[in-house]
Amino acid sequence: MNKNKLLKIIISGCILIFLTIFLSTIGSVNIPVNEIFSSLIDRSSTSFSIIYLIRLPRNILAIIVGMSLSVSGVLLQAVMKNPLSDPGITGVSSGATLMGLIVMLALPSLTPILNILVFLGGFITCIIVYTISWKNGISPIRVILAGICVNSILGAAISLLSIIFSDKIQSVLLWLNGSLAGKSWSSVQSIFVYIIIGLILAICFSPMANILSLSDETVSSLGFNINIIRLILSSIAVLLASITTSVVGIIGFIGLVVPHISRLIIGSDHKYLIPFSMILGGILLLGTDTISRTIIQNIELPVGIIMSIIGGPFFIYLLRKKS
Repeated sequence: MNKNKLLKIIISGCILIFLTIFLSTIGSVNIPVNEIFSSLIDRSSTSFSIIYLIRLPRNILAIIVGMSLSVSGVLLQAVMKNPLSDPGITGVSSGATLMGLIVMLALPSLTPILNILVFLGGFITCIIVYTISWKNGISPIRVILAGICVNSILGAAISLLSIIFSDKIQSVLLWLNGSLAGKSWSSVQSIFVYIIIGLILAICFSPMANILSLSDETVSSLGFNINIIRLILSSIAVLLASITTSVVGIIGFIGLVVPHISRLIIGSDHKYLIPFSMILGGILLLGTDTISRTIIQNIELPVGIIMSIIGGPFFIYLLRKKS
């Protein structure tokens, strides 16, 4: 057990708890920090409604979504052996989004099982990408290229749906751009169990992610089936990315930015990288969502747009650095 890395994880966890409380006081109505706990006791107060019913569930949702997308990115980067991989680039997010749009625009009667259907959309996309890229095994570079191609096709299908259902598209526009606006405790409850299962599985299978850092020949010589390992880790990543998409839509670049920053801080051992990325992802999306709802008075921007503004330049930096 590396005490230095463990200390970093504990400190980052404390920072996350502090920010969750502090950022709940910031908004169109600022509430003093010392009133938070008293307002939670007095359920008849206005502060209670603002904090407990509006801001706290939104902040909790931002944290678990940030955790999910970050860990999904870590796992996919381990599978692809490429620090530029994330759920968006490999086509998983587009598959989940397309299925979500089909349900919300064309088959609204299936909304109660939206989470399951969106996961299936992402999972089927993953299977298609892996099937296309399979040639005597799974090659990371072929997976990425297949993901880009499938992503392009699904993007066209999403655009087509938007045109066909142009009279309804306004109602899902925020979801398409990635937004936590109007989310409540019911939104948290709808994905909480799935996310917890996915995160626990990711931590349990972290040794497998470490194994993938070795060459394919070395992994095979040790008696491991590298294709099975890649499929297991990819399935966990798809679960985490798809379930979050079903509730908040597409929020890009977290799965790209957070794992890279985490490696710079805590190293590449997934036993520490995954927990640290979870916390850092929660901090990043929590802070970004606070910016999105406060940066312009009386106007709330989708957090997906803010993340793209932050993540786009960072992606260019990675491309230049890894060229």
